[in-house]
Amino acid sequence: MTLLVTGSAGHLGEGLMRELRATGRDAVGIDIKPSAFTDHVGSITDRDFVRRRMKGVRAVIHAATLHKPHVATHPHQDFIDTNVSGTLALLEEALAANVEAFVFTSTTSTFGAALTPALGEPAAWIDEHVAPIPKNIYGVTKLSAEQLCELFYRKRRLPVLVLRTSRFFPEPDDSIDVRNGFSTANAQANELLYRRVDIADAVDAHLLAVERAKAIGFGRYIISATTPFTREDLAELRRDPATVLARHFPDAPALYASRGWRMFPQIDRVYVNALAREQLGWQPKYDFARVLAALRSGEEFRSPLAEAVGSKGYHDAVFEDGPYPVAS
Repeated sequence: MTLLVTGSAGHLGEGLMRELRATGRDAVGIDIKPSAFTDHVGSITDRDFVRRRMKGVRAVIHAATLHKPHVATHPHQDFIDTNVSGTLALLEEALAANVEAFVFTSTTSTFGAALTPALGEPAAWIDEHVAPIPKNIYGVTKLSAEQLCELFYRKRRLPVLVLRTSRFFPEPDDSIDVRNGFSTANAQANELLYRRVDIADAVDAHLLAVERAKAIGFGRYIISATTPFTREDLAELRRDPATVLARHFPDAPALYASRGWRMFPQIDRVYVNALAREQLGWQPKYDFARVLAALRSGEEFRSPLAEAVGSKGYHDAVFEDGPYPVAS
């Protein structure tokens, strides 16, 4: 089965292409930027380019996108062109080429305002039943693209699975408070409790989605490391997550102290991956328990794939508090 991977010069796209090549899978990478993992340079908004690249393809993983950091550098029309029109071109050409499976990389950012409860309210329990409330053009266009995917399944029976991925980028956080208050490793270890997925687990979820798409037809799934938290923890997570953490992992405070790490002062949402684990057969390996095991052994808690891909950064991205920092 030939796989077409869009966004092959990006972080997830490169991770996918590395894994596919390492396992001897027939894969073609496309991107607007050349890279060691890009076989053809071109835009998904170029219909002729997409049509040519779709020949002989049996499955598509559509990871190319304009991201949230680009909101500060790109006009709204660019988001519509890439995230909506580009997805439409891929769906239509995939259908014309009799593609058997289409996997769309979406984002938990589509949930938008639903992720932040009112002051004094418990942390939000975010599963697939939560209605998205996008709060920027990135979220709006990714949700619109999801809806196009669902339409192509309902009307044309193209098997499509949507994966709403949580954070997997290696760079320091986009929040200046987090960047100033926590090392990158500390912050990302904390996030594996509730809002982060390792790139290796994200790649695994996408490849499982390719295999399961025909049997499922259409589905949306949250792709995030398995949380240890329960609904009973939500109120306390908002005011004292360190105590909740110690209850679930009694040795965590000492292990954190040995590295000079600390827990965030509050947690406002918890991503729940139960549906992806049940329906895709996905079992993420790089969770918070893995973090603690790595702290005990002195090893790296990220996957070898995360180390190999490294920090790619977001091209020309800035935030309100200045340029986006790229980790070394």
